[in-house]
Amino acid sequence: MNPRSRSLKIGAVGIAAALSLTLAACGSDSEGASDSSATTAASAEETSTTVAADETTEAPAIDAGTIVDIAAGNDDFSTLVAAVQAADLVDTLSGDGPFTVFAPTNEAFAALPDGTLDTLLMPENKDQLAGILTYHVVAGKVMAADLSDGQEVETVNGEMLTVGIDGEKVTLTDAAGNTVNVVDTDIEASNGVIHVIDGVVLPSA
Repeated sequence: MNPRSRSLKIGAVGIAAALSLTLAACGSDSEGASDSSATTAASAEETSTTVAADETTEAPAIDAGTIVDIAAGNDDFSTLVAAVQAADLVDTLSGDGPFTVFAPTNEAFAALPDGTLDTLLMPENKDQLAGILTYHVVAGKVMAADLSDGQEVETVNGEMLTVGIDGEKVTLTDAAGNTVNVVDTDIEASNGVIHVIDGVVLPSA
């Protein structure tokens, strides 16, 4: 072999070695980039999952207030609130309950015979007033869907109210046979539920 051929062969081997080292280095850089990309993607996914979890976290329930709070915040129940205060039932109806209250509107109280409400609000008649008001209260949370036609509901007073349902019309009949209409239902409070009635129901005694 002449010196020129030997020189060409060595040159070719050197070039091949250089190419091999270069490819190896590129491969190492590629693997590093791949690992870095994978780490970045995993981090992004984790961040996305955290954000999604934060976005789906339910907001805390808003306290609707007690039955007394809701009644006090509605002008249509101002007479009822005054009666509850006069009968010293505020603390009772603000308690844990749960209670179901069939709440007469101001117009319902105004429909009582002349002078009846004024007489009931007198301090000496507090027990009688309390008896009437507790006749509008049922222990437990009774939603409209829980009522049925002909159902008898025992009140905190101890006497019964009779439910009447005719289509969408719901009524209550008291111990004296007087009937009032349920005009709004399922007003939820933190300690029970309110159903609005258009008359005052009266116990037998």
